[in-house]
Amino acid sequence: MLENSNATANLAVKDLEKAKAFYEGTLGLSQVDGMGGELIVYKSGDTLINVYRSQFAGTNKATAVTWAVDDRIDAIVKSLRSKGVTFEHYDMPGLSLEGDVHVGHGMKVAWFKDPDGNILNLVGK
Repeated sequence: MLENSNATANLAVKDLEKAKAFYEGTLGLSQVDGMGGELIVYKSGDTLINVYRSQFAGTNKATAVTWAVDDRIDAIVKSLRSKGVTFEHYDMPGLSLEGDVHVGHGMKVAWFKDPDGNILNLVGK
C-alpha cells in the first residue's frame, strides 16, 4: 500500500528560529518550504524533514532522524563537534565507543541532539 510512497521525518521544536540556526547553520540543510512561523521544510538528500513548532518538543526519547553517511561518518562527527555539537554515548550491546562513534556489527553510529533534545544519528561504515 505505501511501498512506493515517499516518507518525511517530522521534528517538533519549541523555537523555530533556534531550530533554523541549528538545522541550517550547524547541519547545513537548505530550507525548501515553510508555513508562516509554524513549519520549516528542509531538503536532505532526496528526502524532506519537517521542523515544526509544538509544545511537545523534546519529549521523544528515541532516535527521530537517521542519516546514512557511509565512510564520511568520522569527518562529519569531527565537523559537527567543531561547531559545538555534543555527542551522546550509549551502552549498546555489541558496540564499542571510539571517541564519539559507536563501532560494531560492521557499522559506525553517532548520536547527537538538536537544541530541543530530539535525538538524531549518523550511520556509516
